Amino acid sequence: MPHIAQLAPHVADLIAAGEVVERPASVVKELTENAIDAGAHSVTVEIQHGGMTLIRVTDDGCGIAADEAPTAFLRHATSKIRNEYDLEAISTLGFRGEALAAIAAVAEVELLTRRAEDALGTSVALAGGELLGQEEAGCPVGTTLMVRNLFYNTPARLKFMKKDQTEAAACLATVQRQALAHPEVAFKYIRDGKQELLTPGDGQLRSAMYAVLGRDMALGFIPVEGSGEDMTVSGFASLPTCCRGSRSYQFFFVNGRYIKSKTMQAALEQAYANQKMVGKFPGCILQLEVKPNTVDVNVHPTKQEVKFGNERQVFSAVYYAVLSALGGDKSRPAVAVEAPAPERETYQQTTLPLHDATNVPGADWTSSLQAPHPSSRPEGAGLDHSAATHLPRTTASPLSRGPQSSVHPAPPEPPRPAAPTPGAVPEPPQVNAPAPVGAVSGRPISSTPIPPVKPTTPSTPSEPPRSAALTPQPAPDADTPWRIAGELFHTYVIVEQGERALLIDKHAAHERMNFDRMRAEDYLPMSQTLLTPVVVTPGPEEHQLLLDNAGELDRLGFDLSDFGGGSLAVRAVPDYVAVGEIESTLSEIADKLSTTGTTGYRERRDELLHTMACKAAIKGGWRSAQEELEVVARAVLSGAVKYCPHGRPVAIELTKKQLEKQFKRS
Repeated sequence: MPHIAQLAPHVADLIAAGEVVERPASVVKELTENAIDAGAHSVTVEIQHGGMTLIRVTDDGCGIAADEAPTAFLRHATSKIRNEYDLEAISTLGFRGEALAAIAAVAEVELLTRRAEDALGTSVALAGGELLGQEEAGCPVGTTLMVRNLFYNTPARLKFMKKDQTEAAACLATVQRQALAHPEVAFKYIRDGKQELLTPGDGQLRSAMYAVLGRDMALGFIPVEGSGEDMTVSGFASLPTCCRGSRSYQFFFVNGRYIKSKTMQAALEQAYANQKMVGKFPGCILQLEVKPNTVDVNVHPTKQEVKFGNERQVFSAVYYAVLSALGGDKSRPAVAVEAPAPERETYQQTTLPLHDATNVPGADWTSSLQAPHPSSRPEGAGLDHSAATHLPRTTASPLSRGPQSSVHPAPPEPPRPAAPTPGAVPEPPQVNAPAPVGAVSGRPISSTPIPPVKPTTPSTPSEPPRSAALTPQPAPDADTPWRIAGELFHTYVIVEQGERALLIDKHAAHERMNFDRMRAEDYLPMSQTLLTPVVVTPGPEEHQLLLDNAGELDRLGFDLSDFGGGSLAVRAVPDYVAVGEIESTLSEIADKLSTTGTTGYRERRDELLHTMACKAAIKGGWRSAQEELEVVARAVLSGAVKYCPHGRPVAIELTKKQLEKQFKRS
């Protein structure tokens, strides 16, 4: 049995440093928080090579006394608290006294500091936690701390660092959060000699928001104010029409500290219920002011998670403040009038044989279901026809729709149905079938889905509840004929087969069909070049992720490049992505990349294909042609499609016996 021995102080310091200093952004966070606690009015953060070779943070705060400067680098040395009672009401960002000691243990550090009452400042140098020397120095009032060669003595941590651009983006995101939390402080961020962020420090959150998020995005936010029960909520929240494809623009602060709070996040999104598009997330910059003794910030090494004394009060305060702001907003989206598209005289019908599942294995359902054309996007998709004129870069695509023309060839006459077997559900004639609901002037609907009329009450496609009367997944039956009995809410296809009925989620099923085809065929979409590039401004970490994976995105049909100022210029997109959906699609892709960045190529590609397949699939709420519903139903009944790429079932079963039991017929 190995003997128990106490670790050497140096090893213990390295272990402790690993909890506090995870990457260069951790150093930037700790040093900027110290500057704010010191009463600084301006803070400059400068990094080189992603912060691995140099991080320099300069402030004009109160400075440190010469005789106390070396003490600042000892573990648990702090000026923020004095005894255990101070832990009950922490009002500063730092309080543990671990940050400087942890940083000095894994880097080469030089400190320059001077107080206003001192004629000269002091310089302190350390390396690997060891004091190398101290001397007088001429310097301005405040503190400058330089961190060089981070993790030079901990190769185990060094090998896990990402590319310089990725680490620099994380540092920028940290400075941006501090700027939003403290608009009274002017922040400057310099990367490799180039200034990338400057905030005015005028105390106005809107000014900081303009500097951090950019003017275009900031215009989509409305002010939020609310108070009650010893809590105050202030800040900004996005309009329902300006919600994003991810939660990357949700910033929550408690008493000036950036935190990650499930309670505040749930309250925010609940306030937007029935007001935003499905799959979109609101953005916010919300500052919650509470009494220090009602929140515990000493629950996580990074201090980004807190524990509230009353979670319900916090939820209510945020929820009602945001809901009140949304209710008081009187703005309306601008109307863009577009020229009406020419009417199609006929439509192109997919060639579908009899509804006999015995034909399914040989049916080419993976290519017969057409991808929806961008012009058929639902209301609000924001397609700008003037900017969406495309020039094709490639000529082949598994989702290509073929040449478009005003007159399509007449639909082929389907074969005559076979005589029904005893007990089978009779199949209605196919030749003179009535047009699907929504046909105009006796003309049948085009095979391309028609955008739905905006409903008076929004409906959200969701998984039906599971109960004893509903079996989660049907077993395929290749011998029993079937027919489509209708469609519920333009989302769920009703299929009658023998003694059972199936409810099929057409979007989930089509999404799976797209995903399987893309994966099997090493998906190469038709990329279409935009006449006018679209400029998008993602978050700094999303921006770098997309640039780092530009080659992989190019294979998926995107052509993007750095536009400067934290923006990206998108010059080409896959043929199924509308102009109005470019930013949200890239945001979703960046979110996928952030969660699969350390996995293999196949895993990353599958995650990207999930997004591509979803975007190309027919949507719940769209009016679909009968032929499209048949193709989806055939794929499900054949057993080829069982679950969507995210694991949700695509169909549920209801038997005749279960229905009769509900109606007391048995």
